[in-house]
Amino acid sequence: MKTILQFAQAARERRGLVMVTAYDALMARLVAASAADAILVGDSLAMVAHGFPSTIHATVEMMAMHVAAVRRGASDMLVVADLPFLAVRRGIAAATDAAGTLMQAGATAVKLEGVAGHADVIAHLVQSGIPVMGHLGLTPQTVHQLGGHRLQGRSVAEAERIRAEARELEARGAFAMVLECIPAALAATITAERAIPTIGIGAGAGTAGQVLVLSDLLGLDPRFQPRFARRYLEGDSLVREAIDRFARDVRAAEFPTGAEVLA
Repeated sequence: MKTILQFAQAARERRGLVMVTAYDALMARLVAASAADAILVGDSLAMVAHGFPSTIHATVEMMAMHVAAVRRGASDMLVVADLPFLAVRRGIAAATDAAGTLMQAGATAVKLEGVAGHADVIAHLVQSGIPVMGHLGLTPQTVHQLGGHRLQGRSVAEAERIRAEARELEARGAFAMVLECIPAALAATITAERAIPTIGIGAGAGTAGQVLVLSDLLGLDPRFQPRFARRYLEGDSLVREAIDRFARDVRAAEFPTGAEVLA
């Protein structure tokens, strides 16, 4: 199994860390067969897989179900699982229970958003043997408080706050951190200042690695095309075309035929 030590080693060697978000065994198996370094089971699954309007609808039970599926599809991958909305805000005991549930479901590590108000939780999880990845900048679980999905760290005060949070994450024992939707220069500065790897999403090319949601990477949802998410495949049109071809063949009595018919 790929480990957090191998993750850190790859960052030190400037190999460019690659993390892809996936939610089920089939997609996890495809990612595991690729050149990616890690799978993130993100709380974005509440939106992508379950159709909710935001990530706050994810629960520990929902996350654990998807983590278990991903682990079954990717037995040797480093799998990071998001701690969902409020999981780290109910105190150390509740956060430890939530993280433990995700680890027992198959996660290698957990990811949590922010630092303020739960720095002690981060330290406790690490001391309990649970690897922690941080997440700074645009933190989707607090998007309502942030005023929407907008770039963070533009002002000097905001930038200094995020840099301070990055220092605190490292001091509390986090093994890596995601930097989401912050200015590229700020992300590069944090990457240079901190010894732990940074994973960017909408944060420029100066981080130690990048993460994308697999459905964004594959272009499966034409309604959601953020500027930072490059489409490596026009998946939505390819899937629709395949289904349409199947429908045409069925209606023309051209499927199944020949070898497709069981004797």
